[in-house]
Amino acid sequence: MGVSCSISAGDGEKMFAHLKKEKVMSIAFLLALISAFFVHPDKEYLEYVDVRVLALLFGLMLLVKGFQELGLFDLLIRRIFGKVTNSRLLCQLLVMLCFFSSMLITNDVALITFVPFAILALRMCHQEKRMITVVVLQTMAANLGSMFTPIGNPQNLYLFSVSGMTLEAFFGTMIFPTLLSFVLLLAVTFLIPRDEICLKVDGTGKKMNAKELVLYTTLFLANLFVVFRVLHYIPALLLTILGVLLLGNRKLFARVDYALLMTFIGFFIFVGNLGRIPTICHFVEQLLTGRELVVAAIFSQFLSNVPAALMLSGFTTQYTKLLIGVNVGGLGTLIASMASLISYKVYAGQEDADIGKYMLQFTIYNVVGLIILLAASVCMMQ
Repeated sequence: MGVSCSISAGDGEKMFAHLKKEKVMSIAFLLALISAFFVHPDKEYLEYVDVRVLALLFGLMLLVKGFQELGLFDLLIRRIFGKVTNSRLLCQLLVMLCFFSSMLITNDVALITFVPFAILALRMCHQEKRMITVVVLQTMAANLGSMFTPIGNPQNLYLFSVSGMTLEAFFGTMIFPTLLSFVLLLAVTFLIPRDEICLKVDGTGKKMNAKELVLYTTLFLANLFVVFRVLHYIPALLLTILGVLLLGNRKLFARVDYALLMTFIGFFIFVGNLGRIPTICHFVEQLLTGRELVVAAIFSQFLSNVPAALMLSGFTTQYTKLLIGVNVGGLGTLIASMASLISYKVYAGQEDADIGKYMLQFTIYNVVGLIILLAASVCMMQ
């Protein structure tokens, strides 16, 4: 009996630690639980969850992890950098890699991949004094670059799916804020001095398996066809799972961000229930009407942009304004985009990290960027 209790207590502590670590997921399920007291569980709960979005997220995360395991990103880094001769060019490459790669591999994966590399590269050429600036700009670049494609981040994938907008309409909506973001980021990097440096990236690296690369690429394209509504999500998901299993990479399943998937489910339930409470539904609809873009950006500062998109999408059909609002709203606070926490954790883990200076610079850059992009977007939509 004593052993059984001790195991249960240990499991409870582990679960509590996990819930504490995954705060957004915990909040999502807490909100879902609270809403269930007002709208009791029934068969309509099953209609809340967008299985297509969850299947796409799972498949894409699995394949991106596969590409990482294969060494594709490492190879790309080595090919792109070669020899860099000055600090400004180095910083521009590091920032723009995050901006453009996030369009395909998502903002969080871009930061997981390139922030540690940036820190290493800056140390190699004795440019540690640029570290905070580069990491902050990389974070902004990943959050802003990812807004250009439906697969760049979870909120885009969700809103593209639920809105039913065409690919042409999506790109037409996001082209202006993306181009403006690119210009602003590039302008800031030109403020970095051109110190002479010597950075040589070792040409040796992990040799990729050509067959695995072809299979992963094929499966990735299959999932893209689902995004573009050419292929149904069920065969694409089954093919993705089967392909990974055939390659013997079962460990990839353990590396998927299941907390993000559970966060979506929690917010699906919460938003679905809110939509069935007339008083709340009326209040949110009134708050949003004519202010969709600004309200979405403000909500993102406190909820983060993925939950904000999930919550607000149930109360408006102005999806283009909502899309811009939650993406631009990824700037601002540290939690406005959960991907920002990735680069913060990487930097904070450095022995010489200056957290206060990082947070100050992060806040200044992000708030200024948010104000400029939000104002420009509001003017564009009028």
